[in-house]
Amino acid sequence: MKIAIPHALLYYYYFPLWDTLFKELGFEVVDTGITNKDILDKGSKAAVSDICAPIKIFTGHVIEGLEKADYVFVPRFARIRKPEYFCPKFMGLPDIIEGTVEGSHGRVISPIINEKNNEDISSPKTYDVLTDIFGFSHREIRLALKKAEEVFLRFKNLLHSGLSCDKALESYKLQRWEKDLGKVKKDGEVTIAVLGYVYDVYDSFISMDVIKKLEAMNVNIKTFEMVPIDIAYENLRHYRKRLFWTFSNRVLGAGLFYLKDPEVDGLIHVTAFGCGPDAIVGRFLQYESDVAGKPFTTLRVDEHTGEGHMLTRIEAFVDMLKRKKWASVSRGV
Repeated sequence: MKIAIPHALLYYYYFPLWDTLFKELGFEVVDTGITNKDILDKGSKAAVSDICAPIKIFTGHVIEGLEKADYVFVPRFARIRKPEYFCPKFMGLPDIIEGTVEGSHGRVISPIINEKNNEDISSPKTYDVLTDIFGFSHREIRLALKKAEEVFLRFKNLLHSGLSCDKALESYKLQRWEKDLGKVKKDGEVTIAVLGYVYDVYDSFISMDVIKKLEAMNVNIKTFEMVPIDIAYENLRHYRKRLFWTFSNRVLGAGLFYLKDPEVDGLIHVTAFGCGPDAIVGRFLQYESDVAGKPFTTLRVDEHTGEGHMLTRIEAFVDMLKRKKWASVSRGV
């Protein structure tokens, strides 16, 4: 039996866990592949017009998955940390899909992710839907999740060691693991913290490969997922209260951490047009960057973003950082 995992949204963070879980249960896992114009067009046509680009892209991947597999995996993300939640679109994602994608009813597998404090989303009760639909025993689910959790923890260790999500995913898929830690670039002229949700930063179509473009300019990259969650939240303690959204707090906390990192020369916030939570995160990052005296810029992406426009902005920002660093060195600062 085939189950498709859409190559969008939190795929970039949780794919090793879900891939291992389903394979341990005997499924053939279908990866819908990287985003392209055809997938985006399918999603844009099916989705409501005013929804954000990441959801349109996810919708396109669901359509692609339904063409290739018996079922498609669309988890309903409510929370992984009390008292924070996910964006309402994540909470209602299965309903959005079944309400907009023709032929999806009865073929969408939607566990409810509602954890009080478990980023690993590996509680057996979360996946009771697999017992209800396919008849797996609770013991089978527990054993498969134990293996999946081990794989996910190893994957996170790669992230915390400095591999970006795309490189860590490649290491998992090729089963290279720690052998690929040598891919961490450390000899660039400047270091930039690229902050943003994984589905904005690592979807090569919507972000136009911002990470690869920066590395081609001889830039070292740091991202939010490289900062362990406890360190990210420690950096949020000086606020009276945290934001309502978990991954927004992760991005903001990582940004505050990098603002204190002497190796980081500047910050780039990659955000999707029309994202409400990101509008708040971006303002916080801009303010805190001004206070810290580190350069900051925003790259806002959507399905209409022009590559030439983005490349010009990136080149200008990197050039400014290099000149600033050279000037500091020449003054002996």
